[in-house]
Amino acid sequence: MIRTVLQPFYTLFVLLTFLVCLLLAFPVFFIVGIRDATSARKVIWTVVHYWAVGWLRFIGMGLMVRGRFPRDQKFVVIANHISYLDTINIYAAIPEYFRTLAKKEMVRVPVFGFVYKQLAILVDRSSTESRAKSMRLMWRQLRTECHITIFPEGGFNETGEPMSAFFDGAFRLAISTRTPLLPLLFPDTVKRWHFSGWWKLWPGRNRAVFLDPIPVEGLTMADLPVLKEKVRTLMGEKLVELSKL
Repeated sequence: MIRTVLQPFYTLFVLLTFLVCLLLAFPVFFIVGIRDATSARKVIWTVVHYWAVGWLRFIGMGLMVRGRFPRDQKFVVIANHISYLDTINIYAAIPEYFRTLAKKEMVRVPVFGFVYKQLAILVDRSSTESRAKSMRLMWRQLRTECHITIFPEGGFNETGEPMSAFFDGAFRLAISTRTPLLPLLFPDTVKRWHFSGWWKLWPGRNRAVFLDPIPVEGLTMADLPVLKEKVRTLMGEKLVELSKL
């Protein structure tokens, strides 16, 4: 009863604070983002990282990071996706500069879209050409610039299973670049901001859990299906375990 009464007010508080922060930071992002350069993207990423950490605390969803993010090595970070909050959590959880693969449609969101395209590698999943281009760009970024993060489920997991089916992209990228995978789990975001409605927000425990890196040295594309299912099973079982804690 209390939640039913208070949730609209809490949701309004969260959305207003998000919008105010975005509008205040936009001039900085616009000026810095004029240059298409690594240094500019790093500045924007740094601001977003520390903002995400602080904002989540401010709204009562402070992120508790568990596990270890190994340093001095590039990763293809793969995370489960079941909430709007995941795209904010990932910036608070990962302590080093990265770029994420994101749907091209995100750019259409006013103001937010401009900022997001500075940080993301955009893909139109309906276009073979776009998918190939994004793969080439991610390959180059891993080699020369930063980590890559991908939600391998592609969209919200609405299947009722711990993890929905994975797309091949993250695993193809890891194998072709010989870059280890680093699974990242968000076991609480569906309770904080449910995927079924933008207004379904509620404060509380918000964990990010890094699992051990998964090496891909010696694997070929023939090993991709087995690797993909192995990782999906591992992440699903760990999500079930975390949901009981």
